[in-house]
Amino acid sequence: MVLMVERPSAGVVLLTLNLPDIRNAMTDELTAAWGSTVEGLRGDRSVRCVVVTGAGKAFSSGGDLGWLHDGGSGVDALRDKMLPFYRTWLTLRTLDVPSIAAVNGAAVGAGAALALSCDIRYAGEAARFTVPFAQLGMHAGMATTYTLTEVVGVAHARELLYTGRVVDAPEMLRLGLCSEVFPDLLPSVLERAAQIAAGAPVATRLHKEALRDGGHASFERGLQWEALVQPVTMATSDLREGLAARAEKRPAVFTGE
Repeated sequence: MVLMVERPSAGVVLLTLNLPDIRNAMTDELTAAWGSTVEGLRGDRSVRCVVVTGAGKAFSSGGDLGWLHDGGSGVDALRDKMLPFYRTWLTLRTLDVPSIAAVNGAAVGAGAALALSCDIRYAGEAARFTVPFAQLGMHAGMATTYTLTEVVGVAHARELLYTGRVVDAPEMLRLGLCSEVFPDLLPSVLERAAQIAAGAPVATRLHKEALRDGGHASFERGLQWEALVQPVTMATSDLREGLAARAEKRPAVFTGE
């Protein structure tokens, strides 16, 4: 099974890229499995958070290296091949629930882009991040020039893309490539995912939408959005449950209604 799918706790889906012998490279088989699996999560209201990690010592070494020798196909043919590949691997970004990358080892090229496409990234102590496209003689792909800038800012994005250097876990944290470094990565990440899944799902989905593509274009747009959607959440039964749980000093049980 090239992609393992587990549900370790209520509302949490764990996707594990499972080609450790080739460092979880994005083969055609894995790409197809990823696309169908993530699409199957769309609209499933039992899903409240998705975590992605890699089996073995790598998160993902990126695109199948066989593609790099396909330049003779011509620009149009390559573009027709690359766009579906990009869109398939970026589908987590289009879901309306939060996603987390548990970067357990090397995240290289398109593998780094997959981590960047998630809402949150946590790193293990063995995590490594690199976008060595220029050093391979090619431009970055899979929206890296957008997502890397979104995550670390233009100055750091320039430096990482120009040099292609390898960034270790402590520097990932310093640059903002991850939110935290965990010695015991997956259990810690799944605990955070469970915290997300325990939140009110309507509010969480609206937060994801509010922050999509870098957030609001202006302060006023943010105010107008919140004046519209905060009343939506205030009309839900989940708000009443949240207030009752706070008063009774117990965990809230949200239903999304």
